[in-house]
Amino acid sequence: MSASLKLTADQSRLLSIAVASLFLSTFAAQAADFGSGEQAAPAAPDPERFGPVRQALHDWHVVIGAGAVLTPKYEGSDEFEVSPFPFVSAEFFDRITIDPTGIEIKAIEKDAFRFDVNVGYDSGRDEDDADMLRGMGDIDFGVTVGGKATYTFGPANVFVSVDKTIGGSEGLLATAGASISQPLSEHLILGAEASATFADDNYMEAYFGVNSTQSSRSGHAQYKAGAGIKSVDLSASATYLINENWVVKGEQGVSFLVGDAADSPIVKEKVQAKTLLMLGYRF
Repeated sequence: MSASLKLTADQSRLLSIAVASLFLSTFAAQAADFGSGEQAAPAAPDPERFGPVRQALHDWHVVIGAGAVLTPKYEGSDEFEVSPFPFVSAEFFDRITIDPTGIEIKAIEKDAFRFDVNVGYDSGRDEDDADMLRGMGDIDFGVTVGGKATYTFGPANVFVSVDKTIGGSEGLLATAGASISQPLSEHLILGAEASATFADDNYMEAYFGVNSTQSSRSGHAQYKAGAGIKSVDLSASATYLINENWVVKGEQGVSFLVGDAADSPIVKEKVQAKTLLMLGYRF
């Protein structure tokens, strides 16, 4: 296991999103204070005209936090690394959410059904990440666009999501699963999720295939990874509300690589664990 105090390119992008979200939320808060009359103004605003805007600015919900995450060095690795995890989540109008994964917009919400559209990213992979990747070449950064449909049953949700990567692997991922979140007390909330992820040919070839050039450079046998179920994923989380502002969260996840992904010569471990611990402040 190795720990890194230097931000990787991935963490740098997360930090950029965090800083941008913090700037926007701070601007909104300052604008709300200005509109509420806490600062001197040359003329009183017209309530009919500015009331909805002022209310909207007060609809920001922001969480700022930091922690650490333990993950495999790459998907299929048997080595782990600990990385810092800066986190900012900003929700506006109960419709737009910005967090380290990207931007999510609530497009449709009717009764128990909800449909979101999202823009995120795939950070790719660097052949210098691990010895097993030497000679495999890099997978470039890509932008992801997609959608997610969710149906709610009390504390439980079932969902289906599809994300297409533009650039990088040019791959497509589709995930179906169920999740539940249940408060046990005023302070403690437990959650769990189970899902399966399908990957197309582009994604599988990029992350698990070995072509002739890669084979000659890396020493791995040639391998063609076709479309299919890539992984089955399970996770459990606990969120503790210290008070009305401070929150601590821990999450443990495990991903079981299956099919062509599990049989790839670069996969050293089919069971991939991930651990997250973070402390956040809610505004």
